[in-house]
Amino acid sequence: MRGLKEHAMTCETTRDACLRAFLDLLADRPFERIALADVAEHAGVPLSQLRVECASTSDLLDAFARATDRHVLAESGADQSGPIEGESPQERLFEVLMRRLDALEPHREAVRSLLASARRNPLLAAHLLKIGTRSQHWMLAAAGIDTTGLAGDVRAHGLALLFARLLDTWLKDEDPGLARTMAALDRELGTGAKMLDMLDDLAFIALPWRKRRRSAVEPPPPGAQAPGTQAGAA
Repeated sequence: MRGLKEHAMTCETTRDACLRAFLDLLADRPFERIALADVAEHAGVPLSQLRVECASTSDLLDAFARATDRHVLAESGADQSGPIEGESPQERLFEVLMRRLDALEPHREAVRSLLASARRNPLLAAHLLKIGTRSQHWMLAAAGIDTTGLAGDVRAHGLALLFARLLDTWLKDEDPGLARTMAALDRELGTGAKMLDMLDDLAFIALPWRKRRRSAVEPPPPGAQAPGTQAGAA
């Protein structure tokens, strides 16, 4: 049992070292110029060991997002107590997203470099949006906001786009108190809440329509009177 625990700790340490090396390199050069061999050398691990931890530099982006998710969820207390009672969903989400920015602060230059690369590379931008949408599902859950079904997917996708815009403001905000960033987030969440209310209204409108359409195409049960006929008609 001890051997298994030590092996697990070694794997975790190696994985963390590889991620730190990747982020260090990303802060210094564009994403497209980071080779796997560079990451292995900077982390001080054999290339074969890096292959155990990841398949590509895109995998390291996924690992960065997961590590940030875990940090925010742990800091928000979502694992123990859930969302704070008495606060509105918008207030809870504000706190969660500010914690996410706090988690990204040590890697600000890496984030700046990554976003610059994404502006030049549509495929990278699409991949980052996919990663961001997955992460925002967890941020919504931490804020106690429903993430199930199509509405949940729409919320997460919209929040990923919102957060991407917020990152641009954050990267330019030199105030230690992040006053400009907080004002932008409050404004974005206010607009986003109105849009989500509209989407919820559309969902309620569409549901009866789907039910009506389904009933129009379903055959009547055996023995039921067909439309346009009278009982007992030949």
